[in-house]
Amino acid sequence: MEETKLSGKSKHRDNTEYKSLMNRLNRIEGQVKGIKKMVETDVYCTDILTQVSAIQSALNAFNKELLTNHIKTCVVQDIKNGKEEKTIDELMVTLKKLMK
Repeated sequence: MEETKLSGKSKHRDNTEYKSLMNRLNRIEGQVKGIKKMVETDVYCTDILTQVSAIQSALNAFNKELLTNHIKTCVVQDIKNGKEEKTIDELMVTLKKLMK
């Protein structure tokens, strides 16, 4: 699997966090495939929109879990290591992106 490190950083996730995030992503992937099938089989627009809304909710739940884990691990560790200002600035940029 090809690695994507946009920030140049990486994070090792424990098995519990990894499994939880992957389960969420697998469900989201299944939902997206379901919508594709709905479009291919001419399902009524509002039915598809309802499923799109469900995916948006699932993505929001994924973001909340990932953000919570990030704050509890990465942010706390960086602050303990004396990188408080840079870490808080990075967190604020991330939160602004999530709140668009």
